[in-house]
Amino acid sequence: MKAAVIESAGKAVVLEVPDPTPGPREVVVEVAACGLCGTDLHILQGEFAPTLPIVPGHEFAGEVVGVGTAVTELAPGDRVAVDPSLYCHECRYCRTGHNNLCERWAAIGVTTAGGAAQYAVAPAANCVRLPEHIRTQDAALVEPLSCAVRGYDVLQSRLGAHVLIYGSGTMGLMMLELAKRTGAASVDVVDINAQRLSTAQLLGVSGSATNADELERPQGWDVVVDATGNAAAIQDGLDRVAKAGTFLQFGVADYATRVTIDPYRIYNQEITITGSMAVLHSFERAAELFAAGVLDPEVFISDRLPLDQYPRALDQFASGVGRKTVVVP
Repeated sequence: MKAAVIESAGKAVVLEVPDPTPGPREVVVEVAACGLCGTDLHILQGEFAPTLPIVPGHEFAGEVVGVGTAVTELAPGDRVAVDPSLYCHECRYCRTGHNNLCERWAAIGVTTAGGAAQYAVAPAANCVRLPEHIRTQDAALVEPLSCAVRGYDVLQSRLGAHVLIYGSGTMGLMMLELAKRTGAASVDVVDINAQRLSTAQLLGVSGSATNADELERPQGWDVVVDATGNAAAIQDGLDRVAKAGTFLQFGVADYATRVTIDPYRIYNQEITITGSMAVLHSFERAAELFAAGVLDPEVFISDRLPLDQYPRALDQFASGVGRKTVVVP
């Protein structure tokens, strides 16, 4: 089969690799579409993935074409979105319900071969059937949506909050859509990319700007979300949190990224700084929200490129062009 392979830091190619074989409780999925994500760029840079080469792709959906000997709940022909999370279910964090912090954390497309290929293997338990009205290619959006749902689980937002989001890429836009549906009094978005900011405006925001100084909320925001991983954005966002407010680090920063905090202000104003890591008990809910129309795939997916162009797709994504880019085998 054909697959994208990140061979070494900075080098991605498309190769012929052996067809996958499912284990007893696994299925083989013929991939319909696989989304690109900031995590893929980190893997390309030599971060996150424990070993290279690796077939990337943790955001994918497709049709089941093969099942393991112990699989009874799925059959060839079923269309599914795939949760890439792989947990040990044995460590302290798994046993206390924090599986996304698993000491042996692994993921399809990060530590094992992923969906940037014609076929991918996944545990049957990680597959969620898609309803008839959902296009399989669009369902690659379910995984990033499940990360956004996890972010709002962490926030535990109260009704009437004023929300500021840094970044209007795919994840920032998803956080925007969820903020509108979780009772926010206002949702503002900051992005230096004017093209992406126009998409946030299209979806409906209370305010949008290339600099938060342009927005009229001198007292700050109850919830500030960084969806960029950029040090300058994070630093600016920390300074915009209102008293008793919360800052959520949602974007994935480089390992070396550093910012400065003001401990006295955090104490004196009872500011909470927290993070959200990947998926946790949120994939099925994201699939249901997606089926209910919480996202418009035609707005969120800007580019659909053939798998053969995976290296180009990575370059395009890294340059900040478009919104969600998916590759189609």
